[in-house]
Amino acid sequence: MSEPRRLSIDIWSDVMCPWCLVGWGNLSQALDQLEGEIAADIRWHAFELNPDMPDDGEERTAHIARKYGRTLEQSRGVQEQMSEAAKAASVSLDYKGDERAPDAMMWNTFDAHKLLTWALEEHGSDRQTQLKLALFEAHFNYRRRIGERSVLLDVIEEIGLDREAGEAALVDEELARKTRVEERAAMEMNITGVPAMIVEGRLMIPGAQPPEAYVNALRRVAERTAVQNTNAPLSGRGV
Repeated sequence: MSEPRRLSIDIWSDVMCPWCLVGWGNLSQALDQLEGEIAADIRWHAFELNPDMPDDGEERTAHIARKYGRTLEQSRGVQEQMSEAAKAASVSLDYKGDERAPDAMMWNTFDAHKLLTWALEEHGSDRQTQLKLALFEAHFNYRRRIGERSVLLDVIEEIGLDREAGEAALVDEELARKTRVEERAAMEMNITGVPAMIVEGRLMIPGAQPPEAYVNALRRVAERTAVQNTNAPLSGRGV
């Protein structure tokens, strides 16, 4: 039996973005359908939906209403639609804590992105994805204050990463520069919304698509790369 075709998937995303979690859920379903046929090497890249968000954050319903020019009632309706989309994607945006739910807030996420950049560099793509999902859970399901460094460090420690190393990463200016480079790369590729997934550096899939759209796109890229590899000239051979 042949090995599955491995494809790289680079995902520009924000921890605050519910559609990014929905997109991840649908991509995961697609990869389950493609098991044995296609496997993915996934890397997450920085995109801030609200780079000017103040340190004290903003309540989510009010934020959506202000940013998109909606009433508070319309904002609540949008969130209900997102919650239903999440359920269909087998992920959850619902609060799961045991205590009374705190306000759902939006936070500044630059420090979270720095830790994701660090996790990829130091621990690889699987651990980076583990951290990304832990941050999604902390934000959406437990409404933790992930704009605060102490909370971010708690999260990385909870998934088994070194707290002191994470603390050093948060004050590393070179890491901050690399994270800004990722954000600029999104602008240069005209990525204005997330999630945005780029497969094998050649096909961009914008937005949270249904699983079948990801299945079709990944198969298309896999077929094209297989043909190109077959037609590529051999090197290092004598004549």
